[in-house]
Amino acid sequence: MINIEDFKKVDIVVGKILSAEKVPETDKLLKLSVDLGEENPRQIVSGISLYFPDCSVLIGKKCMFVANLEPRTIRGLESNGMILAVSTEDGKFSLLEPNQEIPTGTHTK
Repeated sequence: MINIEDFKKVDIVVGKILSAEKVPETDKLLKLSVDLGEENPRQIVSGISLYFPDCSVLIGKKCMFVANLEPRTIRGLESNGMILAVSTEDGKFSLLEPNQEIPTGTHTK
């Protein structure tokens, strides 16, 4: 369990996926370029490739991202955030997507 003060530290923001490509020699990893409403897009590496055999369907999607995680190197690629998703034990999967009317870069309150 965490308290509300710990939860408030998590910076959840609406991001728009600008590009998505499979990371070579991996089964699960995608390299995403994401607009979080900052000056430059961020690179985020995520293990969601199995759910998106054609990763081009992600381009243009608005999803929720954690923006204030420490950078992490995954298979030699720096990842600067985390895409939020849910899955069930029976294989159902969904990205967390805001209403499309919410602008890129909007932070949770």
